[in-house]
Amino acid sequence: MVQRRLRSVGTVLALWLAATVLFPVLVLVALAFDLVRLATGHGRFVALRLIVIGWVYLAAEVLGIAALGVLWLVTGGGRMQRPFIGGTYAIQRWWAGTLFSVIRTLFGLSLEVEGDEVLTPGPIHVFMRHASIIDNLLPSALITAPHGIRLRYVLKRELLSDPALDIAGSRLPNYFVDRAAGGASEAAAIGELGMGLAANEGVLIYPEGTRFTEKRRERALARLEEKEPELLERARGLHTVLPPRPGGPLRLLDAKPPADVVIAAHVGLDGFSHIRNILDGGLVGGTVRVRFQRFPIGTIPADDAGRVAWLYDRWEEVDAWIRSQ
Repeated sequence: MVQRRLRSVGTVLALWLAATVLFPVLVLVALAFDLVRLATGHGRFVALRLIVIGWVYLAAEVLGIAALGVLWLVTGGGRMQRPFIGGTYAIQRWWAGTLFSVIRTLFGLSLEVEGDEVLTPGPIHVFMRHASIIDNLLPSALITAPHGIRLRYVLKRELLSDPALDIAGSRLPNYFVDRAAGGASEAAAIGELGMGLAANEGVLIYPEGTRFTEKRRERALARLEEKEPELLERARGLHTVLPPRPGGPLRLLDAKPPADVVIAAHVGLDGFSHIRNILDGGLVGGTVRVRFQRFPIGTIPADDAGRVAWLYDRWEEVDAWIRSQ
């Protein structure tokens, strides 16, 4: 862990210093790139926006790491648990909120949120659609910051390469999934994450396991055909979302105390799935729509087969809602 953090912190710091020194040059290069694209009918100046976002991201990383370090020092190496944990949550909210606000501003994105009144009271389990490299900013910006729900995240282990996320995420009760390992042990660990939630807490999980692309959809269908053919036909009916992987979500439903489930659907960030999609410029001036729906735990089947069917029902509703937008 120490070697990983030394490497990732050093890399981010070096990148930020280089980006700061070379910022005028990078701006000119991006401007020239955008002007060439303007001549070919792509007049959105997206490269210039990405340069600014990239610098802000690196700056937020450096400031976040520094703030986390200062917090560790002033709380006696983390021994003063209440301010240590509360301060870490505050830094996490600032980090995510800053990045989301900058992206919204630079791309001129409008935001429409439906049903966020159902987010309180907790505890809750939030099952969110995954379609973009930035939709992991939505939970903090739309759930934690405005409603005070402290979320425990189920994240992929690869995100430990982000030093601010690594340090803050490891201090707080989150779980970084080893997707290569998979299986019952990882699902059980996710279930443990849902134990002992307070009234101002929740768990956030992406049941699809990864971002939606057509290639990933085809791979998911092939996997189901081989391992779970009874779900194949239902999965084929999903066109804008991946088939949910029920292992982790089902174990969360077993957690004590029991918690209601909030289904979080969103559309409008799909173009952030890859850099090449962003460069097309279709996101500029777009609208991000988010819908929250709450399902009392008492209305969810108690057996695993019934819960899998229930989860597919919800994902079919998410798919239909996305296609209606």
